[in-house]
Amino acid sequence: MVKVLAGLLFVCWSQLLAAGGDEDYLKIREAFRVGDATSVAHYAQRMKNHVLFPYAEYFQQRLYLSSADTSAIRAFLTRHDGSLVADKLRADWLQLLGKRQQWVLFAEEYPNLVNQDDNLQCYSLQQRLAASDKTAPAEVRSLWFTGRDMPDSCVAAFNAVIKTGAISAEDIWTRIRLALEAGHTGVARSVSNYLSNQQALNRQKLQAAARDARRYLDQQATFKSRADREIVLFALLRLLRSDTNQAYARWHKIRSHFSSVDQSYFMGNLAYWAAIRQDTRALNWFMQATQGKHVYPLSDVKHAWKARTALRAGNWSVLLSSIDQMPADMQQEDVWRYWRARALKINKKNVEANALLIPLSREYSFYGQMAREELGEMLSVPAVEQQIKPQDIQQMEQNPGLRRALTLYRLNQRVEANREWIWTIQHFNDAQLLAAARVAQRYGIYDRAINTAIKTVTHHDFNLRYLAPYREQMRTVLQQQQLDEAFVYGLIRQESRFIADIRSSAGAIGLMQLMPATAKWVAGKLGVSNFRTNLIADINTNLQLGTYYLKHVLEQLDDQPLLAAAAYNAGPGRAKRWRDTRPLEGAIYAETIPFNETRDYVKVVLSNSMYYASNFGHADRPTLKQRLGVVAPKN
Repeated sequence: MVKVLAGLLFVCWSQLLAAGGDEDYLKIREAFRVGDATSVAHYAQRMKNHVLFPYAEYFQQRLYLSSADTSAIRAFLTRHDGSLVADKLRADWLQLLGKRQQWVLFAEEYPNLVNQDDNLQCYSLQQRLAASDKTAPAEVRSLWFTGRDMPDSCVAAFNAVIKTGAISAEDIWTRIRLALEAGHTGVARSVSNYLSNQQALNRQKLQAAARDARRYLDQQATFKSRADREIVLFALLRLLRSDTNQAYARWHKIRSHFSSVDQSYFMGNLAYWAAIRQDTRALNWFMQATQGKHVYPLSDVKHAWKARTALRAGNWSVLLSSIDQMPADMQQEDVWRYWRARALKINKKNVEANALLIPLSREYSFYGQMAREELGEMLSVPAVEQQIKPQDIQQMEQNPGLRRALTLYRLNQRVEANREWIWTIQHFNDAQLLAAARVAQRYGIYDRAINTAIKTVTHHDFNLRYLAPYREQMRTVLQQQQLDEAFVYGLIRQESRFIADIRSSAGAIGLMQLMPATAKWVAGKLGVSNFRTNLIADINTNLQLGTYYLKHVLEQLDDQPLLAAAAYNAGPGRAKRWRDTRPLEGAIYAETIPFNETRDYVKVVLSNSMYYASNFGHADRPTLKQRLGVVAPKN
């Protein structure tokens, strides 16, 4: 079977690359990178009949963009209208027009741009300000409230709006606080320059607080001006990141120097960091931060953690009020609709709860599944209503954008290939998406097949959404380790999307994303001789080592898939430490995991497991609540 599949893939790739010359793309790409215009022209001539010729043309146009005639640029945009390369060149051209402040041309072309960014958005705002657009200042102001650095084009727009008074001195202090809270002291200093010398942050004091927050608070803290107090608050936040008690003790000594709003601000941060550490005092501190006439508004992140803290404490009434206090759009997230419904049921408001659960149960998500089970329904996978015919797949295979993407995948240019694929399918209907997903599956590009199938709105194919390649190789290792097939597939789908040779930024490798040190340890346990790191990407080796490690983690953690998934992502020590001093419902344990990545990860893995169990036709498959289980207390 594997040999037959390999043969089919070889035929597919051979057909795709029949025009030949694909190596010229790699050469022209490098020539463009180093600015070798002669070589770019040479390889572009050779690539005229190649599927990636639009990229060759782009490289040529881009090299001469600063001196190019407007008609030549527009001819390229017309020739490749609707393509990714056209949008790339349009963005490059708009960048140049913005720098030169050629606003007439900019205004004509900007509405045609699809992939916008902060830089070009701010050039557009500059153009609108120059044209006396009365709505532009408000849009500039909405971009102001961020703790991160912004492009120079945004700074110019900010400068113009600050002169009009649309961004006030209080807005300037708000952004300084956002920057300091994010640890971006350079941004805070830059923003502080908008204030007078008497009001601005003191550079030496800020550096001292950043260098050693504890020492600054004990020896150098002053409270004479607002800038002094902001630096003290910054030092307290620095200390909070490492030590709740130390920061709280120092706060008690100095809080009288601060207004009630500033006290609310500190208490909100104290509560947040305590919640992240699962400190039982967190809920009380959140209540202190949000009560009274003069309070500092919680961020979305802090709203979420106030709710999670109430949930973990079993305080359903505070959970309900915490959700009610969230911004309206946040309340509509599936997680808070579900937990609101649970809180309503606890309060015997079943009609209101079911009004939330019923529509939520129709969504294909972790909380959609949880809602189904709350209503007493089992998970069911929708039938495939729209059959994709072989001719539909063959026709889709000839789509110019997908052909370019497939060629780029073949050349191991995965980033560029993903961009081309995503661009091409952005306006596809359900039938086209499913045909494109089948094309990706045919070429073994499983991540694109899954991610494309997920986008369908009405007609779905859950065999594509939950692909299960490598089942022959998987059966042997699953039998050896006595692991649940659906759980392992659910984990691999989240780890790697079945890309066999993938490497993460942290260094994890292969289908089961094994760190080299972990793989080496497992190889030693299994008695694998002559183990080398490059073996980790081998499918059979990766599955053998990964399933052994997963079994090891399960045995350490009461054979609970929830804890094992948390441990696989964040380490067994953390998974144990996140337990409570009392038995905890698995869904509450999952929702209150402090790491954003791990919290999302365990939900997706267990949700995946449910769909795989259904697709595989596993008899007596457990519900999602059973998979989550009840987490035993610490020790």
